[in-house]
Amino acid sequence: MVHFLHPGLSPRTLVPPDAQTDALGCCVVQEEASPYSLVNICLNVLVANLEKLCSERPDGTFCLPQHWSFPQEVADRFLRVMTWQGKLTDRTASIFRGNQMKLKLVYIQKAKISTDTFTKAFCHHKLIELDATAVHTDLPVPDIISGLCSNSWIKQNLQCLLLDSTSIPQDSRKLFFGQLVGLRILSVFNVCFHSEDLANVSQLPRLESLDISNTLVTNISALLTCKDRLKSLTMHYLKCLTMTKSQIIAVIRELKNLLHLDISDHRQLKSDLAFYLLQQKDILPNIVSLDISGGSCITDGAVELFIRQRPAMQFVGLLATDAGYSDFFTTKQGLRVAGGASMNQISEALSRYRDRSCFMKEALCRLFTETFSMQTTMPAILKLVAVGMRNHPLDLPVQFTASACALNLTRQGLARGMPVRLLSEVICLLFKALKNFPQYQQLQKNCLLSLTNSRILVDVPFDRFDAAKFVMRWLCKHENSKMQTMAVSIISILALQLSPEQTAQLKEELFMAIKELLAIVKQKTTENSDDVTLLFTLKALWNLTDESPASCKHFIENQGLAIFIQVLETFSKSAIQSKVLGLLNNIAEIKELSFKLMTEDMVKHVGSLLHSDEMEVSYFAAGIIAHLTCDRQSWLSCDLLRSALLQDLHATIQHWPSSSCKMTALVTYRSFKAFFPLLGKFSQPEVQLWALWAIYHVCSKNPSKYCKMLVEEGGLQLICDIQEHRRANLQTQQIATSILDDFRMHFMNYQRPPLCQMPFLT
Repeated sequence: MVHFLHPGLSPRTLVPPDAQTDALGCCVVQEEASPYSLVNICLNVLVANLEKLCSERPDGTFCLPQHWSFPQEVADRFLRVMTWQGKLTDRTASIFRGNQMKLKLVYIQKAKISTDTFTKAFCHHKLIELDATAVHTDLPVPDIISGLCSNSWIKQNLQCLLLDSTSIPQDSRKLFFGQLVGLRILSVFNVCFHSEDLANVSQLPRLESLDISNTLVTNISALLTCKDRLKSLTMHYLKCLTMTKSQIIAVIRELKNLLHLDISDHRQLKSDLAFYLLQQKDILPNIVSLDISGGSCITDGAVELFIRQRPAMQFVGLLATDAGYSDFFTTKQGLRVAGGASMNQISEALSRYRDRSCFMKEALCRLFTETFSMQTTMPAILKLVAVGMRNHPLDLPVQFTASACALNLTRQGLARGMPVRLLSEVICLLFKALKNFPQYQQLQKNCLLSLTNSRILVDVPFDRFDAAKFVMRWLCKHENSKMQTMAVSIISILALQLSPEQTAQLKEELFMAIKELLAIVKQKTTENSDDVTLLFTLKALWNLTDESPASCKHFIENQGLAIFIQVLETFSKSAIQSKVLGLLNNIAEIKELSFKLMTEDMVKHVGSLLHSDEMEVSYFAAGIIAHLTCDRQSWLSCDLLRSALLQDLHATIQHWPSSSCKMTALVTYRSFKAFFPLLGKFSQPEVQLWALWAIYHVCSKNPSKYCKMLVEEGGLQLICDIQEHRRANLQTQQIATSILDDFRMHFMNYQRPPLCQMPFLT
């Protein structure tokens, strides 16, 4: 629905299209990048906790606390938030009964409420506007009108009624709008609204704005009844008109007070009504806004001549026509054009036609071409794309084209200039589209390509669990190598962002993904190809098995250990070795699975890499040895080998640089809990030494994260125990003391109450 604002019409409902576009272009960055307003935060909290805050009537409906009272503006906004979040139901709408809420502007778009609820909750208020667009069929148009007319104040004072895409029962015939004598704005777009209903509406004494788009009207002659009052007429896609072009033009000629006229149509219908309208010289003398998008036979010359004869014109809609390309449309001061000839025209079209899928598709196609090589960040345009996706969730062409446009607008470095909240909205809409169209592969590819953006993957909030499931399923489809590499790279990052519990919940997807990832590793190893795909795949497997016994088990069951030994025997690059050893560390940390690593080949390779010149390789090899040797019972038959490994471990750590040194591979941990069994091994100081060295290392790199983790998980007490223990190894005591001393200010931020009796903690 497109409205045009003119003097006297509601400034809230009829925002002028040019103002809409200006506001969006100028403010979208500020709005999307700013924190939510305090009012919005409070209302969101109220909506989220409505059931807890309200009491329940005998019929199960909600009732606000008696002492609560909302100002009208806040009450209107509260209702809007409830509706927007899908929380307006028969149970919750009952809080608007009585006088605690004083409503004026009622927004119940797409709500699922009954006629009884609507009447009791809203029809006793002094309403001046009602937006019931696309409400559920439980609340048909006749019942809405009947409910409104039950209040004499509303009959006299309701100014704006929006009923777009609402239902009318088959047995209902005439709609009785006549009692709503205060109506100035009525929209019945996409409603079973007939010519006799138009005759009834045209007699409303104050009617100034009417939208009868895509209705069943066959004859518009009734508009002559309100020709002196009507200022805005929208009749897009009036497919049932039986009048001739000359008859329609004759009616329009009489509407001399019209400021806005919309006779746009679907391009496929090849309507030439607009062509004939443009030839008329003595028509629409006061017109300010004319929309003829989708019309056929329209030329730049005809439109230019029409506008020159009416210099007050501020807007013309030319999308899906052959017009809008001459210099006149860019040089005419104060003229806005919704078309496809330039980015400004496309932006205007996206803003004005957000509720019309036929034009949204057209504008998005033009936008895709315009942004294919985009190098400028355009958050306002991306916001319009998101609006189109949200408004047409079940329209595949809209969703597909919008996903391609979103990709163009965020590719490479463009996403860095986009507000996080806007990017989050777009990604969430993409995943919603995937659920609505699960079989459409090109849409899935666009979503996958969007996720390869590091800014989106790292900084933007979205459902990582759903994303991981989608990417894992995609990986198992055996797509081309380029798409395979992208999927693997995304999994490698998403795996780190999932909690161990979420990883376990992936179940079938996890099993299939690990199997596929190992197949890629095996293939690359056989081909002796140490390309980026292999590195991403190893990283993905490493991250998926982190603190995930299920993943480690799947890895072992799919011959992962044998494949990884083959990798170590084939490649000598430290970047590959460190990832292999990192994953083996994950297995070594799991007591029930660690014995699987105690084979001759595995111990030989790990022992050899312990002496690597690359610090991170030596570090991870040492971690595996520390975890494997800490359980003496597992080595009863080969205690000499265990002793040799421990001696080797100790000697290697002595040659390491300071534990605050840098490593090529960033060492990160979700938890220190796997270290705790090692810290308690006073009979094996080599094992303690490695664990303390590792803790000091990560604390020195990210003290705010790891010092807090150490305190919250109880690890600080274990370090205190080492520092105080009489039989502790001197070197381990020294590192324990260094940890407690060097990071004491960080520990004090989280230490409540003190866990060990040290001067700086008391």
